[in-house]
Amino acid sequence: MEQRHLGRTGLRVSRIGLGTLTWGRDTDEHDAADVIKTFWEAGGTLVDTADVYGDGDAEYLLGRLMDGLVPRRDLIISTKAGSVPDPDRHFDGSRGHLLAALDASLARLGTDYVDLWQVHAFDPDTPLEETLQALDIAVASGRARYAGVSNFCGWQLAKAATWQLSAPGTRTRLAATQMEYSLLQRGIEREVLPAALDLGIGLLPSSPLGRGVLTGKYRGDALPPDSRAASDHFGLFVEPYLDDTASSIVDAVSTAADGLAVTPLQVALAWVRDRPGVAAPIVGARNAQQLTAALSVEALSLPDEICRALDDVSAPVHRYPDHDWSTL
Repeated sequence: MEQRHLGRTGLRVSRIGLGTLTWGRDTDEHDAADVIKTFWEAGGTLVDTADVYGDGDAEYLLGRLMDGLVPRRDLIISTKAGSVPDPDRHFDGSRGHLLAALDASLARLGTDYVDLWQVHAFDPDTPLEETLQALDIAVASGRARYAGVSNFCGWQLAKAATWQLSAPGTRTRLAATQMEYSLLQRGIEREVLPAALDLGIGLLPSSPLGRGVLTGKYRGDALPPDSRAASDHFGLFVEPYLDDTASSIVDAVSTAADGLAVTPLQVALAWVRDRPGVAAPIVGARNAQQLTAALSVEALSLPDEICRALDDVSAPVHRYPDHDWSTL
């Protein structure tokens, strides 16, 4: 698998990443073992997790598999901290919480460092400088090799990255930002992506298949019983992308796939993989069969005319102030 630099750093990652959101819940140890072995054998390196995935079970399961199945040295492990199961406070970006969460993640993973550690979300109740100091401490102590953020909007990302570049002392440059990005969700193109490109921050798209909708499995009134949309804990997650707007985009993806003799999954994944600024889309396969289907995109590059057609049909409305006011 082709390797790419993560932003303006020396860290190289496989251009498709493996997500573990369902590990410990929908993906048991047997399926997880098959998935990570398939990923590793295909040349994949970037494995993404978080301390809240499966209430910690995803990290624990990944640690068990690295212990006996896939060498730790062959993987780029990325995890996140900051999301908390508190109805009154969804995010905790305090230095104390983040560093304690990192130590707990390392214990579950069975390793003394992670390659990439990300703040899971912006915490409006904690000074940003305090949150960023936790990243500096983690890297300086060797517990993390690189640092990034996740789910930061444009001004939050720009402020964080600029602080790290300009504040006095030894600061850790932001290597990555993880955001949802697909043909069904192009909101980051307004401000997040331009900021990331300007500041040299690599983009790790989550849900690059539109929460599974871009595979075409939900066309018409189809709701496969084993799909995420039919599950109790992911149904509401998928529902926003089952509207008429999404349906027209899925139809265009399917038409392109038919013309290229490939699958809608391959078209949708190739589109986001090759967007400017993207380092590696994170694919959350529940089993080895799903992962193999996603990894088959490695040999596919979309023709320019197909990319333009998909860009047009899925284009978000960007007006003032995203474009020069004099042209509106």
